[in-house]
Amino acid sequence: MRGRTHEYDVEVVWTGNRGVGTSGYTTYGREHDLSTASAPTIPGSADPAFRGDPARWNPEQLQVAALSQCHMLWYLHLAAAAGVVVTAYEDSAHGVMVQDAGGGGQFASVTLRPRVTITADSDPDVAHRVHAQVPEVCFIARSVSFPVHHEPVITVEESAPRA
Repeated sequence: MRGRTHEYDVEVVWTGNRGVGTSGYTTYGREHDLSTASAPTIPGSADPAFRGDPARWNPEQLQVAALSQCHMLWYLHLAAAAGVVVTAYEDSAHGVMVQDAGGGGQFASVTLRPRVTITADSDPDVAHRVHAQVPEVCFIARSVSFPVHHEPVITVEESAPRA
Protein backbone atom coordinates (compact mmCIF):
# COMPACT_ATOMS: atom_id res chain seq x y z
CA MET A 1 0.00 0.00 0.00
CA ARG A 2 1.47 3.33 -1.03
CA GLY A 3 0.49 6.82 -0.03
CA ARG A 4 0.76 9.22 2.84
CA THR A 5 1.66 7.69 6.17
CA HIS A 6 0.05 8.75 9.44
CA GLU A 7 1.32 7.47 12.75
CA TYR A 8 -0.50 7.30 16.09
CA ASP A 9 1.12 6.87 19.47
CA VAL A 10 -0.93 5.82 22.48
CA GLU A 11 0.23 4.89 25.97
CA VAL A 12 -1.58 2.14 27.87
CA VAL A 13 -0.72 1.84 31.57
CA TRP A 14 -2.17 -0.96 33.68
CA THR A 15 -3.38 0.40 37.04
CA GLY A 16 -5.09 -2.76 38.33
CA ASN A 17 -2.32 -4.28 40.46
CA ARG A 18 -4.01 -4.90 43.81
CA GLY A 19 -0.76 -5.73 45.56
CA VAL A 20 -0.27 -9.29 44.37
CA GLY A 21 0.02 -8.76 40.62
CA THR A 22 -1.44 -11.49 38.47
CA SER A 23 -1.04 -14.24 41.05
CA GLY A 24 -4.55 -15.44 40.14
CA TYR A 25 -7.30 -14.65 37.66
CA THR A 26 -9.46 -13.00 40.33
CA THR A 27 -6.66 -11.16 42.14
CA TYR A 28 -5.95 -8.37 39.69
CA GLY A 29 -7.98 -5.49 38.34
CA ARG A 30 -8.48 -4.87 34.65
CA GLU A 31 -8.22 -1.08 35.10
CA HIS A 32 -5.84 0.83 32.87
CA ASP A 33 -5.39 4.31 31.46
CA LEU A 34 -5.12 5.20 27.79
CA SER A 35 -3.33 8.41 27.03
CA THR A 36 -1.56 10.42 24.41
CA ALA A 37 0.48 13.59 24.70
CA SER A 38 -2.31 15.85 23.47
CA ALA A 39 -5.62 14.47 24.74
CA PRO A 40 -7.32 13.73 28.07
CA THR A 41 -6.72 10.31 29.58
CA ILE A 42 -9.40 7.69 28.96
CA PRO A 43 -10.05 5.32 31.86
CA GLY A 44 -10.18 1.78 30.49
CA SER A 45 -11.04 -1.68 31.75
CA ALA A 46 -12.29 -5.00 30.45
CA ASP A 47 -15.90 -5.66 29.57
CA PRO A 48 -17.79 -6.38 32.82
CA ALA A 49 -18.36 -9.93 31.50
CA PHE A 50 -14.59 -10.38 31.87
CA ARG A 51 -14.29 -8.91 35.39
CA GLY A 52 -14.02 -5.33 34.16
CA ASP A 53 -15.21 -2.08 35.69
CA PRO A 54 -18.47 -0.96 34.00
CA ALA A 55 -17.64 2.68 34.83
CA ARG A 56 -14.64 2.58 32.47
CA TRP A 57 -14.44 2.23 28.68
CA ASN A 58 -13.59 -1.24 27.39
CA PRO A 59 -11.81 -2.09 24.11
CA GLU A 60 -14.98 -3.38 22.50
CA GLN A 61 -16.84 -0.12 23.19
CA LEU A 62 -13.87 1.83 21.86
CA GLN A 63 -13.95 -0.24 18.65
CA VAL A 64 -17.62 0.59 18.09
CA ALA A 65 -17.00 4.24 19.02
CA ALA A 66 -14.11 4.49 16.54
CA LEU A 67 -16.32 3.21 13.72
CA SER A 68 -19.09 5.63 14.66
CA GLN A 69 -16.73 8.60 14.91
CA CYS A 70 -15.03 7.83 11.61
CA HIS A 71 -18.37 7.47 9.84
CA MET A 72 -19.63 10.76 11.28
CA LEU A 73 -16.52 12.74 10.39
CA TRP A 74 -16.45 11.45 6.81
CA TYR A 75 -20.21 11.93 6.48
CA LEU A 76 -19.96 15.57 7.53
CA HIS A 77 -17.14 16.13 5.05
CA LEU A 78 -18.90 14.43 2.15
CA ALA A 79 -22.23 16.11 2.97
CA ALA A 80 -20.59 19.54 2.90
CA ALA A 81 -18.94 18.72 -0.44
CA ALA A 82 -22.32 17.57 -1.82
CA GLY A 83 -24.12 20.74 -0.71
CA VAL A 84 -26.04 19.08 2.13
CA VAL A 85 -26.13 21.32 5.21
CA VAL A 86 -26.13 19.16 8.34
CA THR A 87 -27.27 20.90 11.53
CA ALA A 88 -27.30 17.89 13.90
CA TYR A 89 -25.85 14.36 13.95
CA GLU A 90 -26.26 11.61 16.56
CA ASP A 91 -25.55 7.93 16.37
CA SER A 92 -26.66 4.99 18.51
CA ALA A 93 -24.08 2.45 17.36
CA HIS A 94 -24.38 -1.24 18.26
CA GLY A 95 -21.67 -3.90 18.06
CA VAL A 96 -22.03 -7.67 18.29
CA MET A 97 -19.08 -9.76 19.42
CA VAL A 98 -19.20 -13.56 19.40
CA GLN A 99 -17.11 -15.54 21.84
CA ASP A 100 -16.11 -19.09 20.99
CA ALA A 101 -15.90 -22.07 23.37
CA GLY A 102 -12.16 -21.54 23.85
CA GLY A 103 -12.65 -18.00 25.16
CA GLY A 104 -11.53 -16.17 22.03
CA GLY A 105 -13.85 -14.24 19.83
CA GLN A 106 -14.36 -11.51 17.30
CA PHE A 107 -16.84 -8.91 16.23
CA ALA A 108 -19.58 -10.31 14.03
CA SER A 109 -20.93 -6.89 13.00
CA VAL A 110 -21.46 -3.28 13.94
CA THR A 111 -24.59 -1.33 13.06
CA LEU A 112 -24.45 2.44 12.92
CA ARG A 113 -27.75 4.27 13.33
CA PRO A 114 -27.02 7.91 12.50
CA ARG A 115 -29.83 10.41 12.99
CA VAL A 116 -29.02 13.39 10.81
CA THR A 117 -30.84 16.70 10.63
CA ILE A 118 -30.42 18.77 7.48
CA THR A 119 -31.69 22.19 6.46
CA ALA A 120 -34.94 22.56 4.52
CA ASP A 121 -33.08 23.55 1.37
CA SER A 122 -30.87 20.41 1.44
CA ASP A 123 -31.80 17.34 -0.60
CA PRO A 124 -32.69 14.35 1.64
CA ASP A 125 -31.99 11.88 -1.19
CA VAL A 126 -28.46 13.23 -1.51
CA ALA A 127 -28.10 13.12 2.28
CA HIS A 128 -28.98 9.38 2.20
CA ARG A 129 -26.65 8.68 -0.73
CA VAL A 130 -23.72 10.28 1.09
CA HIS A 131 -23.99 7.60 3.81
CA ALA A 132 -23.37 4.94 1.17
CA GLN A 133 -20.15 6.70 0.10
CA VAL A 134 -18.61 6.77 3.58
CA PRO A 135 -17.47 3.09 3.75
CA GLU A 136 -15.30 3.69 0.68
CA VAL A 137 -13.22 6.28 2.54
CA CYS A 138 -13.59 5.73 6.31
CA PHE A 139 -10.18 4.54 7.51
CA ILE A 140 -11.57 2.52 10.40
CA ALA A 141 -14.35 0.79 8.43
CA ARG A 142 -11.85 -0.12 5.73
CA SER A 143 -9.61 -1.69 8.38
CA VAL A 144 -12.03 -4.12 9.99
CA SER A 145 -12.87 -7.63 8.78
CA PHE A 146 -16.53 -7.68 9.81
CA PRO A 147 -19.56 -5.99 8.24
CA VAL A 148 -20.49 -2.46 9.27
CA HIS A 149 -24.16 -1.82 8.58
CA HIS A 150 -25.82 1.60 8.31
CA GLU A 151 -29.37 2.53 9.22
CA PRO A 152 -29.47 6.30 8.72
CA VAL A 153 -32.49 8.44 9.46
CA ILE A 154 -32.60 11.85 7.80
CA THR A 155 -34.77 14.61 9.25
CA VAL A 156 -35.36 17.83 7.37
CA GLU A 157 -35.71 20.99 9.43
CA GLU A 158 -38.90 22.90 8.92
CA SER A 159 -38.32 26.02 6.87
CA ALA A 160 -38.64 29.28 8.75
CA PRO A 161 -42.02 30.96 8.41
CA ARG A 162 -42.06 33.91 6.05
CA ALA A 163 -42.87 37.29 7.49
